[in-house]
Order: sequence, then C-alpha cells, then structure tokens
Amino acid sequence: MAVEETLASASNVLVYSAMTVYTAALGAFALDLAGRGAAARPARAAVPRAAARPAVVPAGGPAADVEEAPAGPPGDEVPAPPARRWTNAAGIAVSLTWLAFLLHLAGVVTRGISAGRAPWGNMYEFSVAGAVVVTGTFLVVLQRRDIRYLGTFVVGPVLLTLGLAITVLYTPSAQLVPALQSYWLLIHVSVAFIASALFTLGFSTSVLQLVQHRREDARAAGREPRRGRFMEALPSSADLERSAYRLHVVAFPLWTFTVIAGAIWAEHAWGRYWNWDPKEVWSFVIWVVYAGYLHARSTRGWDGRRAAWFAIAGYGCVLFNFLVVNVFFVGFHSYSGV
Repeated sequence: MAVEETLASASNVLVYSAMTVYTAALGAFALDLAGRGAAARPARAAVPRAAARPAVVPAGGPAADVEEAPAGPPGDEVPAPPARRWTNAAGIAVSLTWLAFLLHLAGVVTRGISAGRAPWGNMYEFSVAGAVVVTGTFLVVLQRRDIRYLGTFVVGPVLLTLGLAITVLYTPSAQLVPALQSYWLLIHVSVAFIASALFTLGFSTSVLQLVQHRREDARAAGREPRRGRFMEALPSSADLERSAYRLHVVAFPLWTFTVIAGAIWAEHAWGRYWNWDPKEVWSFVIWVVYAGYLHARSTRGWDGRRAAWFAIAGYGCVLFNFLVVNVFFVGFHSYSGV
C-alpha cells in the first residue's frame, strides 16, 4: 500500500500546531503555579502569628475559663490570605492542554492513516504517540483528582519529547518491516504506552516529593526555604508520595502485561519466547526495579525519600530503554529508523 503523502504532511502540521499550543499551556500552568505559591506563603505565615498570641487568664478564675486574647490594634492584625491573582490561569492552561491534545491526537491518527497501519512503527512515531498518551492520561486523572499542579511537569516533558521527535528522530511515513506486521503491534505497544505514561506521572510526582521533603526538613530545622516558592501550593511530601505510589500500582500490572505480550509476540515472530535481545532484557530490568519498589514500599515500609529514589531509578531504566537501547543497541528490536 502506497503512503498518502498529503496526510503525512498534514500530520506534521498538526504536530507543529500542537507544540505551539502546548507552549502556551506550559506558560499558563507556570503562571498558575507561581500564583498559587504567592498566595499560599502569606496564608501559611499567618498561622504562627495567630498561634503566638498569649492567652488571658482572669484573676482567680479557673483554668477552664481561659480565653484567647482579643485581637491587637489594626496594624497587628493577622493578614487574611490574599485573593488568588491567577484564578483563571489554571482553567486556561487546562483548556489549552485539551486543545493541544486534540491537535496532537489528530496528528497521530493522520500519520497512521497515511500509511494504513498503527502509527508507532519507528522511534519518531513511538515518541509522538507516547507523548499523546501521557497528555491523555494526565487529563483523565485530572477528571478524578485536582492535579493541576502537575501540569507544568507533564506538559514540559511532552513538549521536549515532541521537540526531540521532530528534530532528531523524524522518519518519513512508510510501511512496516515484516516482523512488525502483526496484530500484536497494536496490543503490545498500546499497553506499553499507557504504562509508560503512568510511570512518567509517577516520576514527576516523586521528584516533587523529594523537593517538598527537603523544604519540610529545612523548615523543621528553623530555616525558611528561599527558593521554589511555588512549592507552597503543592501537597505535603507524604501526600505526594502516596499519589506516586498509587500511579505506580496501576502502571506495574500494565508493564507486566507488556512484557508477557512481547514474549508471546516474539514466539510468533521468531519462534522463541525469549531471545536475550537488549530490548527484552531492559524491559525485564524495568519490571524488576518497579517490582522491587512496590515490594519495598508495601511490605518493608520503604516510604519517603527511599521510595522516591527507588521510583526515580525505575524511570531512569525506562529512559535508558527508550533513548539508548532503541538507538544504539543492535538486536531484533532495531526499528528506530534513526
């Protein structure tokens, strides 16, 4: 089947358009984050001042009659939390992300239609399709939980991935090599997309958890953090750690299915379930690292920083598998097109 060049060109235009809108969404998310931090700091600072007011005990009165001292003069009033200056920034950012997602998705679909196949036959297509799954997963989770604070740390990597795909990994639309012409391509790779997207969200959350943990430690030692004011608006490190754990709990079974489906496909394509191919080995390494993380987190009580670093190590393996193994290692999975 011949490649439809008009649709392939339209796909490129749609991807470029999505990148433009993603850039605007990234700016809006950053603006919202800065506004949240500016509003949260005075509100947090007001609590110690209110708590520091001495109580007034009436002379000769019982201890049960202790009352709080009345408020001081107007100049000493505890400031109320300021109105959020950037109330609309988050809504604008989410709307722009939805628009970018739709343009991005249209670019992926037209790329597939142009070649009459699933649009993930090489590194360029895998990058673009994987990035749209990351955005889609973020938007789906956003419908259940308010994770707009993650917007900057999701849209930013998506934009970087698209930039890398366009400038370094781009491959013209073409037909699949014979080994990939199977229905297992749709099953195996689509599940890998979703698992990788959840791993990406978990990684971003774990990084924020470490930053928040450091700020909390500094504050406990009596030092006020000077940088990263936007972190004031984020959940505590404990809450971030629990969110990261939940994301990984969902992602791990999907990655398990990815490895098993890949083995079944390998048997169909090459006659063996396992070939010690670099891609197979590193996919299994990823599985082992995340299995260790979940085991340590759930049974050994590894939470806090140790759990975060374990999860980050797992995502480092994901990146190595994607950016190094796919490009520089020769094996049965050498389909990068670079």
